[in-house]
Amino acid sequence: MSRLIGLVLLLAGLLYPFAVYFGMEHFAPWQFALLLGSLWLARALTGERRPGSLWMAVVAIAFCLLLALFDSPVLLRWYPVLISAFMLVLFGLSLKYGPPMIERLARLREPELPARAIRYTRQVTIAWCLFFLCNGLCATALTLWAPLSWWMLYTGLISYGLIGLMFAIEWLIRQRVRGRP
Repeated sequence: MSRLIGLVLLLAGLLYPFAVYFGMEHFAPWQFALLLGSLWLARALTGERRPGSLWMAVVAIAFCLLLALFDSPVLLRWYPVLISAFMLVLFGLSLKYGPPMIERLARLREPELPARAIRYTRQVTIAWCLFFLCNGLCATALTLWAPLSWWMLYTGLISYGLIGLMFAIEWLIRQRVRGRP
């Protein structure tokens, strides 16, 4: 059940900018808050205890409560900023308290990593922190100063394209570091 809720929450996050852009004519912000808050609450109650999952859910639910309370269309646009901030904090804290997030992911596939790989995964985690910082700053600027259509284009398409590009570049670099052609 927790995997299904996680999948629905992921899908809701991916479609969120489009839902805001196309749904604001039909739905009030408090209705978005109710749906999103319900998903986060369900995740908090049924989810696995991963690092940061509970505090992320608490902050997201608090955001949804504010959104419902103020019923403000402007607040709707802050959700992607919140998600980038979550990711930045999660990856950043993993650098401080270890092991770095990318090392954790790498160890799922290869439990015994050589020292060179551990250094590399730390550098990749730092790169992702920089990405989430820049992504959050772009989303913030668009939230504050851009038309809704630009915000939707960046948060709904461009940012995901940049994530894909980041994965592709990292994969190419990893192949080179491992000595594969």
